[in-house]
Amino acid sequence: MNDNQIIPQLKEGNEIAFKELVDTFQEKVLNTCLGFVPNKHDAEDIVQDVFIEVFRSIGKFRGDAKLSTWIYRITTTKCLEHIRSKKRQKRKSFFQSLIGMHENADRIKVYDFNHPGVLLENQERAKILYEAIEKLPENQRVAFTLHKLEGLSYQEITTIMETSLSSVESLMFRAKKNLKKSLGDFYKKNML
Repeated sequence: MNDNQIIPQLKEGNEIAFKELVDTFQEKVLNTCLGFVPNKHDAEDIVQDVFIEVFRSIGKFRGDAKLSTWIYRITTTKCLEHIRSKKRQKRKSFFQSLIGMHENADRIKVYDFNHPGVLLENQERAKILYEAIEKLPENQRVAFTLHKLEGLSYQEITTIMETSLSSVESLMFRAKKNLKKSLGDFYKKNML
């Protein structure tokens, strides 16, 4: 079913159309989530949140972009909300540990690395890469993840991020430069 056929059915609350939408996009959404949050359990939770949001918000979909682009935008937003929430929890636990309210704060991580698409022998290197990506400024991280991990074109990313092509090109240039520096520093430090 194409966008012109499925969108009216979704807006009418057609459960079969919604199931077809989930079947069509579930794997793509999960892969995108894993690009931002490489923990399968957390990514699966975010996928559920994405489709709940799609179901709730389909009435507001104006059709300015393709349905897939709109879903990517929701997915990206939900992933970033999840990351921010984890960071807030980490900060709260850290401050609680400073005043003695929480003894296990140093054990809390933003997320544990458990990406199902990465072979065991490559997980340490992949973990280092994901940690470097996580340290990028938010817009750089979004552009880099959508382009390099999801394979989206710069034009698709401009629509998802609601920005210009030159901005996406600039974000990608800075993201690559920052990753090169970050990973270069890591390997210099750990290979000597």
